[in-house]
Amino acid sequence: MNEKSKEPFFHIVKRDALPWYKSIGIRIAAIVLALILCAVVTTITTGINPIRVYESIFLGAFGTARKTWITFQNISILLLISLALTPAFKMKFWNIGGEGQVLIGGLAAAACMICLDDKLPNVLVMVCMVIASIAAGAVWGLIPAFFRAKWNTNETLSTLMMNYIATQLVAFFTIVWEVPKGSGKIGIINQDSNVGWLPQIFGSKYLLSILVAVVITVFMYIYLNYSKHGYEISVVGESENTAKYVGIKVEKVIIRTMVLSGAVCGLVGLLLVGSINHTITTTIAGGQGFTAVLVSWMSKFNPLTMVLSSFLIIFMNRGASEISTNFGLNHSYSDILTGIILFFIIGCEFFIAYRIQFRKKAEKEEQ
Repeated sequence: MNEKSKEPFFHIVKRDALPWYKSIGIRIAAIVLALILCAVVTTITTGINPIRVYESIFLGAFGTARKTWITFQNISILLLISLALTPAFKMKFWNIGGEGQVLIGGLAAAACMICLDDKLPNVLVMVCMVIASIAAGAVWGLIPAFFRAKWNTNETLSTLMMNYIATQLVAFFTIVWEVPKGSGKIGIINQDSNVGWLPQIFGSKYLLSILVAVVITVFMYIYLNYSKHGYEISVVGESENTAKYVGIKVEKVIIRTMVLSGAVCGLVGLLLVGSINHTITTTIAGGQGFTAVLVSWMSKFNPLTMVLSSFLIIFMNRGASEISTNFGLNHSYSDILTGIILFFIIGCEFFIAYRIQFRKKAEKEEQ
């Protein structure tokens, strides 16, 4: 048996950087293939026309003006949390604590609304809410960062632990502030006076979070790609030893980045309590602190790409209720379709980064 016959039939070879239009083309092809597979699965398992299912998903997200506004509001919240986690992930700091940082920011906002209701003018209450929420989120990010920087503790465990602590703090104060006593919930805070209710932009109660998301997206893109801090985050993420060699203070970068990450999550908590829900519960973040991890990684830490990833996930989630209503399919079916689409989107990144080279083609190239 000659040496050539022992060679594998194909090799996986790393590509040179693809032109942007080719990489976009591969992603579009992946989405089309995913939709075709979803259609086949729908037909086989339910016998329902898949076009009708897709139409229902679309109507669930954009069927009315109100549904459209809520969809974009939900996209903005998921996008903000994803943006908050991204600097830490780019630094190879595994911040799984977005949920807790949002909760603690929301708790700080609720505390200001309840405790300062009749003590300060509304404008000062809102100022206190902004400061308290951002500061609380920043502290919740600072604690695991400090221990990682000083004693190299495992940040995955510590940030998860901080989620649990934040959840229990919210649960505790829910009992302290419950209305009426014994109900186990706070209810709408300051419903009569509207103290601490953040202002509506152009008369719309949905627009504030969307505008904040636009501003933070632009800020984070510039911060990560064109600032000195962003450069230092990239270097630390590549190699802490290299960063130390070129004079970057790694401990300082870790703490500063996690303070920023926590502060933006705290801002999300402020929006959820002060602008969207006007109350605080242990589930107010809706698990989006964990979904944001997927969005950030799927987008390769690119703030602009995160807009599309957040849109896709929220679009499918919003359409789930419409599927349930129209066809009697539960929310899990929408999750199946979402999982298939995400699998194809994530999988297509392999074909963007690598190519398959077959043996005969390789031999011709060598000749």
